[in-house]
Amino acid sequence: MNIKGRKVAVVGMGGVFPTCNNLDEFEQKLFSNQSLIRYWDKVAAHGKKVRSHVAGYITESEVHLQPVYSTLLQGYPETYIDLLNRIPDHNLATADIGSIWAMISTADAIKMAGWTTAEVESEQTGVVVGSGSCGNEIQRIAWNSFFVLGNKTRFLGGHNIDRGMVYREAANISCFIKNKGICEAIGSACATGLGNIGYAYRMISFGLQDRIVAGGVEGTALESFLGFDGMQVLSRGFEPHESSRPFDKDRNGFVCSFGAGIVCLEAYDLAKARGANILGVIDAYFNNSDGDGDMFAPSFNGQRRLWQGLLKDIPYKPDVVKVHGTSTPTGDAIELLSVVDSLGDKGYHIAAPKSQFGHMLGAAGAVEFIAAILMLKRQEVLPCLNAVNLNPEQETFQTTSNWEGSKEPLAYYRDLLQQQSFSKEINSITCLNYGFGGTNSAMLISRDDK
Repeated sequence: MNIKGRKVAVVGMGGVFPTCNNLDEFEQKLFSNQSLIRYWDKVAAHGKKVRSHVAGYITESEVHLQPVYSTLLQGYPETYIDLLNRIPDHNLATADIGSIWAMISTADAIKMAGWTTAEVESEQTGVVVGSGSCGNEIQRIAWNSFFVLGNKTRFLGGHNIDRGMVYREAANISCFIKNKGICEAIGSACATGLGNIGYAYRMISFGLQDRIVAGGVEGTALESFLGFDGMQVLSRGFEPHESSRPFDKDRNGFVCSFGAGIVCLEAYDLAKARGANILGVIDAYFNNSDGDGDMFAPSFNGQRRLWQGLLKDIPYKPDVVKVHGTSTPTGDAIELLSVVDSLGDKGYHIAAPKSQFGHMLGAAGAVEFIAAILMLKRQEVLPCLNAVNLNPEQETFQTTSNWEGSKEPLAYYRDLLQQQSFSKEINSITCLNYGFGGTNSAMLISRDDK
């Protein structure tokens, strides 16, 4: 559904990213074609029981956090100490690691946005932030304590529930900034990050809020990694920096990663009136479901309808398409062919940020949205790292009688996929993300040149 309402501006952003101290370092590494993926020692410790050993993980110390472990329950972090004094102790006590990242990112985004305390604490300021899972590492230790070790429930402390609820990042952000508007969390698997930003966009566009903190988070957790490894969908057999290879002929799975991406959205007229630095404008958002009853397989028709909904009443094509691009064998092929079905094969380029930092699950859409805003800022297209050889033959599904898309092999579209970042005039970018259950999200953003 697209309803024309108020324009919505992006006025601030912040995040937590693998191997990066801050947003500036994240930007520098992305546009110098670096990979943020590395071997994960915690996974490698399990040897051959785990197929993949690479990830875009983040440790507590890298975010300047120190766990305070329980004296009753070994390995259970009762709370954390923020060594940089960014988050008050009482907020840390209710938060798992992902929620702490969310609060840190929110503080950075609000500072960039230039919102006053009165504006932040207004009834017209909301929070819409979600994640793809729960506080896995805390829950694992907690329930092992009760069910396996036979300890009393009081060994868990008083915050096990609030540190594991699906709404925890949004709740912790709201308590941290003391906003009086909406506070919600939307979960849509790997489309979560973009979906929360899209919902926030609609709330502002419809006039229900003036400004919203929005985004997605995925805290480092072995459970998430191991679950996907069990599905046999993670990349293996390559060096870390070569492991995420969207569209490459030899791709064999995605790289599981973690992080946080938070943006500040504001009604355009209000942002303009106060002289805000407008990082970008959201022109349209559309989401849908495949409707084919398949939990995992991508749908060409679902993605085709997604494009039709996004570009309805839009008189131009984007200069860049920021793809979902996970490096899965079927997913990448379907996505590329749905893009060219909608846009043709000329006049734009494709960027695949997961090739640099892997798949951040619930955080993916939000962190990649930030990467898209950075492309607008720098007028540079991010690369499709490791897309070395594209398949010169048709995909199997292209040879079936019911296939309705292009019959050209992926190699035919080589020019759309560059392996190094490059400069180009960029006025608009489409962001794409998909998730289990056939959920699809697409957003169109543009420069503010008015």
